[in-house]
Amino acid sequence: MELLIVVVVLVALLAWALSRRNRPRTDEELDARITDARRWTERLSGQLSALTPTTVAARCALSEAGRCYEAADDRAGGATTAVGARLARERAVEGMYYVRAARLAMDLDPGPPLPALPGRAEAGRVEELCTAEYGGRTLTASPTPGEGTPHHHPGGQVAGRPVPAGWYCEPWWADARTAGHWDESATALFAALLAGAPGVGYSAEDFESGRGRTRD
Repeated sequence: MELLIVVVVLVALLAWALSRRNRPRTDEELDARITDARRWTERLSGQLSALTPTTVAARCALSEAGRCYEAADDRAGGATTAVGARLARERAVEGMYYVRAARLAMDLDPGPPLPALPGRAEAGRVEELCTAEYGGRTLTASPTPGEGTPHHHPGGQVAGRPVPAGWYCEPWWADARTAGHWDESATALFAALLAGAPGVGYSAEDFESGRGRTRD
């Protein structure tokens, strides 16, 4: 009986320690994280206010940046935990990647480097023009924006799967982002267009499992 009590106490202590592992140690640390998230959100807001799109690709990228701003602003305003502050900051930084893409699409200085997005290294990036026939239509992916590839993704995880950074003929990840899961055709689309491509380098099976590529 005494041994059982000891085991229960140890399990409870372990669970408590794990629950506190990623928590800020002080209220001041949490405030600092929330302040940092708001700083990125304000920076994103300023960029959105300052830029007027002059190309279709820039307009699409700034639309995505606006979506990120709305999510980041909402999360930063309601953040009461380290996780909430982190998610707000990630959405704001993601928005800045879209701003950077819009600036490139308008031949403007993209600005300074940005913090890495979760899963971006594993997702890889499109390094050369890729085309494929799929579902009765021609799909295209490119490392640069163009009339046929106006939809940008900065690279990273969408609904648990890697999406390579690049410019695409259509936002093939959008439904998964909204629904929180991929439909059955996603793996076949990835296999046709991106599997093994330069800069991507992983298989459709790695895409489906969410693994992506091994870090260089």
